[in-house]
Amino acid sequence: MTDNYLMRQKIISIVAIAFSITACSIAPGTSPQSGLNQPVSKIRTALQDPAKGQIKAQLPPSAKVENPTFTVPAKFQGKTVYKVQPRNNEKVIALSIDDGPWPKTTLEMLDILKQNDVKATFFWVGQALQANPDLAKREVAEGHAIGNHTWHHWYRRMDEATAKSEIDRTADLIYKTTGVKTSLFRPPGGFLNNGLAAYAKSQKDAVIMWSLTSADTDPHAKPQAFVNNVLKGAKPGFIVLMHDGGGDRHRTVEALPQIISGLKQQGYRFVTIPELLQMKE
Repeated sequence: MTDNYLMRQKIISIVAIAFSITACSIAPGTSPQSGLNQPVSKIRTALQDPAKGQIKAQLPPSAKVENPTFTVPAKFQGKTVYKVQPRNNEKVIALSIDDGPWPKTTLEMLDILKQNDVKATFFWVGQALQANPDLAKREVAEGHAIGNHTWHHWYRRMDEATAKSEIDRTADLIYKTTGVKTSLFRPPGGFLNNGLAAYAKSQKDAVIMWSLTSADTDPHAKPQAFVNNVLKGAKPGFIVLMHDGGGDRHRTVEALPQIISGLKQQGYRFVTIPELLQMKE
């Protein structure tokens, strides 16, 4: 074995070690070729402080999440709305759900809506929202529209200051809890002459009523009656009234899947109230 042979073996070993160090030091996402062309010291510097080297990790830009704002077209601002005549008499219908968010019931209804890929419009009572903020956040996260249903759900006549407090206090909490701003207002009990609707209209909100009720507040009716009320009365552009709060709504939960499947069988597509307002003929 000659001295020249030993020298060649030593050189090969040194080159192999250098290659191994260089290859292990290449930044993720960098091709081996580009890594081999850079000194090991430079690659190490880049990994420790990307600002000092040429190797930089390309991170995707963070998505900007916009807080939803449920506005209404100018033609509906300060107006009372019962239904909308959609273009070409398209078979669309809007489910509206009042008086929540409510423990258990709202959660069960959200599960049903999600399973059926249906978006609804929820009208929140301020006190209920204060008690159940996480449910409210889920409603928004899952794409449902939101409306204002006052703080106390009072029916009585009130002066302007009280009406303002009932609506504005709820609006403030809706925004604080979920980031939502809404121009949809529904007066409790559908009362239009107790001061609430007048104040809402002065703020250019749309006062959203309903054209079809499930009658799910009837204490004696069976769930099937709620189903029949909706399926028999449905027409294009109608707004359906239901409830997830204000009491025991287990019968509404039981009726909801049949209402959804029955309307789908009739050829209806579900839209939120803001979507419906945009579809006026």
